[in-house]
Order: sequence, then structure tokens, then C-alpha cells
Amino acid sequence: MSARNPGMELDLGWISKVQVNQPAVIRHAEQIQTRRTVKKDWQAAWLLRAVTCIDLTTLSGDDTPSNIHRLCYKATHPISEDLLRVMDMHDKGITTAAVCVYPARVADSIKALKAAGCNIPVASVATGFPAGQTPLQTKLDEIRIAVEDGAREIDIVISRTLVLTGQWEGLYEEIRQFRQACGDAHMKTILGTGELGSLTNVYKASMVAMMAGSDFIKTSTGKEAVNATLPVGLVMLRAIRDFYWKTGNKVGFKPAGGIRTAKDALTWLMLMKEELGDEWLKPELFRLGASSLLADIERQIYHHVTGRYAAYHNLAMA
Repeated sequence: MSARNPGMELDLGWISKVQVNQPAVIRHAEQIQTRRTVKKDWQAAWLLRAVTCIDLTTLSGDDTPSNIHRLCYKATHPISEDLLRVMDMHDKGITTAAVCVYPARVADSIKALKAAGCNIPVASVATGFPAGQTPLQTKLDEIRIAVEDGAREIDIVISRTLVLTGQWEGLYEEIRQFRQACGDAHMKTILGTGELGSLTNVYKASMVAMMAGSDFIKTSTGKEAVNATLPVGLVMLRAIRDFYWKTGNKVGFKPAGGIRTAKDALTWLMLMKEELGDEWLKPELFRLGASSLLADIERQIYHHVTGRYAAYHNLAMA
């Protein structure tokens, strides 16, 4: 992971002045989808880059040690060895960036990754995921338990109520406490952007989260009605850029929820490259939260190598 974001004092003057021009943002986001696309070898290279930025995720009520084991195996062997060999990428150590699970499944994940001889981090959601409607002490305990079990990254959810009612000091203080509870684990702050009411609120919440010491800001839990959208991504990336210009601290970005196709992944990679440049296009500063995305990427790479599409059942499941 990249250097930690130490955060800064809450600057309410900065927050109060912000006003996002929603029609302009939406117009710009629409243009991104119609822009140039990458083809052939370039596309395959970009898709392999996307794989290395995936937080391979399972957040289901029916998660068991056996399907966690399968998820971890897929994280360590995300693309079939045969395909990588043809592309001369079989010895480049391609894995996903992390696996992401509930706190109760962290120990299972650590055990499975250790058995596979792989050192990719385990990320755990916490703080009353996905709604965040649990008491503060319970949220802090949940973070500590996940860290004690070996999680090296914690995906926390903010209290959306604090954003919707304009309680920026309260939001800052809550996230500072979460950051403290994370200890050495990197903290990704999920804003739940589909429930924040406006793009102006998305920018303000992003900025407060970074001021409070978030190492990443993340769009969604994947459980809201509206998850990662390009307008929201654009606003969050501009906030990351503004924060970097002001403090010199680089904060990562993670879109999550609804990112299912290779084409979706390429669009997000292009947005990152345009807004923040190549230095952000690595797992230390960019993650894709996804559960079914990897299957489509592997299918596209299969097509690149063989000239035909594989049926989904021909490729190992995530």
C-alpha cells in the first residue's frame, strides 16, 4: 500500500464554499463513455491492469469457509495460467489487489491465502456495513476485531445522516475515531453516494473523509439502489486532486457496486488516467470493488487469445 494519509484539521471554510455544477458534471461524464476505446493488445494490457486493482469481494449471508477458500484461490489465480502463458504474463505474479469479506470471515480468508502461499491483503467491511445504523461503540469494536483477526484494510461506512443534516464536525470526528481503531490497517471510507442527496454533498463528504485521514474514498457499499456512477466518480476524483494540491497527500479511490463488465472496468481506468494520471493507476491508489467483474474480464482475455468467446462455465468461478 502507499503511504498513509495523515489527514488535517477540519477546514469548514473550505467545505462551506463548495458548490458542484451538476449539469456540467453529468455532461462531462456522458462524454467519457463515448471517448476512444483501446483495442487488441492494448485492451488486454489494460484488462490485466484492472485485474490487479480488483478487491475480489463476497458479502453474502450464506458465505462459508469453503466458498471463502474458493474466492481466495481465485484471487491468487485470477486468470487461467494457459491464457497468461500465451501472453507471456504467466510469471508476472498477477493476482487481485485484495479479497474483501465480512469481519466474521477474515480468519478464514487469512488461512486460505496462507495455504495458497499468497500475501495479498484481506480487506474487511466494518462499522455496521452496509447501513451504518449501529451505535458508535459497536462500530469501533467491529473494526478492532477485524484488525485483530488479520485484516490489513478496513472498508468503513459513514453515517449518511451526518451528511444529510450537514453535521460536518460530527462526520469528521466519527471518521477520526474509525481511523484510530484501524491502527496500522489502511482505511477505505465508503460514502454511500447514492444516499447523499446531491453531488455537492458527495464532494463535501469526500473532502471531510480525507481531512479525517482516510487512505481511500469509496463510492458505495454495493447494496444501495444506486451505486458507482461516473458523475459521482468524477466529483470524488476532483476532490482527491484538490486535496492532493492542498496537502501533498495522495488518497486512493475505489468505485464499487454495479461494475460487472470489462467495458465498465476500462471506463473507470480511463477516468482515473484522465483525472489523476498514471501514478494513480495502480492498486496502491485505485481499487475496483467487484464480485462478478473478474469473470467477464477473463472471458474477454480468452477471446483476445483464442479469437472466440468461452462459455462462463468453461472458466473457473470466482
